[in-house]
Amino acid sequence: MADRLEHWTLTALVGAAVDHDDNAWNELVRRFAGLVACTVRRYRLSATDAQDVSQFVWLRLVEHLAALREPAALPGWISTTTRHECERHLRINGRSVATDPTALEPADRTDDRQVDESLLAEERRRALLEGLAELSTHQRDLLFMLSADPPYAYAEISTALNIPIGSIGPTRSRILARLRETAPVKAYLGVLEH
Repeated sequence: MADRLEHWTLTALVGAAVDHDDNAWNELVRRFAGLVACTVRRYRLSATDAQDVSQFVWLRLVEHLAALREPAALPGWISTTTRHECERHLRINGRSVATDPTALEPADRTDDRQVDESLLAEERRRALLEGLAELSTHQRDLLFMLSADPPYAYAEISTALNIPIGSIGPTRSRILARLRETAPVKAYLGVLEH
């Protein structure tokens, strides 16, 4: 059954998961667990806190999956929800903010240029996530493993994805070329050119 679900479109999986198909739900979690883990890793939470945040993300998805209007937006929803859960966790558990004692303001104040860069980064991230959703699970898994921090060793990738070590680099190049040809990434790049 899992092999069959691996080839389902995101729309079909979301629909089946909404209809309480446990296998479809498990496939959604399998497809996007790497995205959640990569997002959580950026916040440098302890392993226990990272696991708690991940559980909250999946709980939120259970609560909101039926309300999701566009299944293709699921990767962006998961990424955004994960970020919000990480930030909520940090707020609740307190993390000090460096301040400039002479100005009594946060030391990391942003100017307009930083805000613009942040907005562009968010648009780029959203286009990338939507483009990734158009790739196969195997292709996404390879890119996630290669972009993890720290990245997985080629030997680990070879074993996990059952591909020869010598094929990893060329396969990555083909996947990245395909990713650049997805509609969301092409649209994002087209906006930048104008």
